[in-house]
Amino acid sequence: MTKSELISILASTQPSMTKLESEAVVNAVFDAISEALAKGEHVELRGFGSFTTRTRQSRVGRNPKTGDTVSVGEKKVPYFKPGKLLREGVLSRDD
Repeated sequence: MTKSELISILASTQPSMTKLESEAVVNAVFDAISEALAKGEHVELRGFGSFTTRTRQSRVGRNPKTGDTVSVGEKKVPYFKPGKLLREGVLSRDD
């Protein structure tokens, strides 16, 4: 599912909401999650999952074009852990 498909689904399930309003809601949710993670906060959506950041240690990598070794510094990356209801819902699907 893409972001635009999510917006269309939201607009179709909420008769009083236009597509533009649905897009504003979806963007607001994504922006709020992004801002919280940028501040180092934990975002938990009960039943769905939680978003956090994790720190990747520095390492030695390779430039795929030249094969030269390069130093890759420590960095923070977003991490999502699915909640129990989401895990069970995905596992119970027989698609």
